Amino acid sequence: MFSALAKGIRQLNDPATRQLVWLSIGITAVTFVILFTFIEMALRYTSIFQTGWMEAVADILGRLAGGVLTWLLFPAAISAVVGLFLERAVRTVEARHYPTLKEIEERSSVESLLTAIKFLVTLVALNLALFFFIFTGPLYMILYYLVNGYLISREFFELVAIRRIDIGSASALRKQFQTPLLIIGIIFAIIMTIPIVNLLTPIVATATMVHLFEKWRAGDGGAVATI
Repeated sequence: MFSALAKGIRQLNDPATRQLVWLSIGITAVTFVILFTFIEMALRYTSIFQTGWMEAVADILGRLAGGVLTWLLFPAAISAVVGLFLERAVRTVEARHYPTLKEIEERSSVESLLTAIKFLVTLVALNLALFFFIFTGPLYMILYYLVNGYLISREFFELVAIRRIDIGSASALRKQFQTPLLIIGIIFAIIMTIPIVNLLTPIVATATMVHLFEKWRAGDGGAVATI
C-alpha cells in the first residue's frame, strides 16, 4: 500500500502529470474563490438581527464560519475538479509504469463531467451533514476523516478500476481490500486539509489507485472480468 503511495508521489516528476497538476490548481483556485464568494454574498444579503451591532457580530461570525466551511469543502471541490482529468491522469501513469496494457476507449468529456458532479454533490452533501457535529470537538474530526477517507478511496478506486474491469468485479475487488483502501483514503483526507499540499493530493491519489488496482487484480489470479 505504501509502496503504491510512494510511486504516486514520484509520478509528480512526470512532465505530463505536472501539466495536469497546474491545470487542476488553476481550476481549483477559481472554484475556491467562487465557493467563498457565494458564501460571502449569502451572508451579506441575509439579515438575522434588526439591531445594528448584533447584525455586525453575526456577520463577523458568519464570515468565520464561511471560511471554515470553505476549507472543509475544499477537498470535495478539488477532488471533483481532478475527476474531470482523471482519464488523462491515469493514462500518464499507465504509459510510464504499465506500457503493455492494451489501449482502451477514452471516456467522453460529458461522462467525465457527470461523474465529477455526482462525486462533488455526494461529498458536499455529506460534509454539510457532518457540519452539525462541528461543536463536538474530536468526534467531528474523527467522523470527518472517516467519511471523507471512505468516499475518496471508494470513488477514486472504482473510477480507475471500471476502466479495465466491469463494475461488479470492481466493487468486489474494492470490498476485498476495503481496510487498506480506507486507511489510504483517510491519509489522503488528512493531507487534503493541508494548504498547498492539498492541491497535489488528488493527482497523487489517482496514481496511487492505479498502482493498487494493478497489483490487486494481478494477485487475484485473473478472476476479475477484464473489459
